[in-house]
Amino acid sequence: MTALDAIDRNILRLLRVDARQSNAKLAEGVGLSPSACLRRIRLMEKAGVIRGYTALIEAANAEAAMAVIINITLERQTEDHLDRFEAAVRRYPEIQECFLMTGGSDYLLRVEVANAGEFERIHKEILSTLPGVLRIHSSFSIRNVLATRLKRR
Repeated sequence: MTALDAIDRNILRLLRVDARQSNAKLAEGVGLSPSACLRRIRLMEKAGVIRGYTALIEAANAEAAMAVIINITLERQTEDHLDRFEAAVRRYPEIQECFLMTGGSDYLLRVEVANAGEFERIHKEILSTLPGVLRIHSSFSIRNVLATRLKRR
């Protein structure tokens, strides 16, 4: 896929607000025919620009309501160590997000748990078994103040 143009960026902006809107509504919002809009979406999906679609769950209604932010420091930062760690992280659905970082740690992970006991299991069975991990530092959230992916009303 070639570089994203203004229409592609507008499609992405509208999908971030509401990925469940109809293709016809999305096409109208960006000034394209429905078929041209759908073609652009499929190209962005195929190219990996759009990696998937998800539902954002209100924490008060969710079974797993507590976010845990985890900083991971690896033993070494070679390409091989980074690749092995990233491949391992992708195997665990419990890990909702993983960011390669600059600064004091190598990766920032986010998991959601119902309680401390569930996090203990994740720490013991997953985090401590990830390849090349030197240090794990976890912080529990008190509440979510802002989630920019949520549709504003």
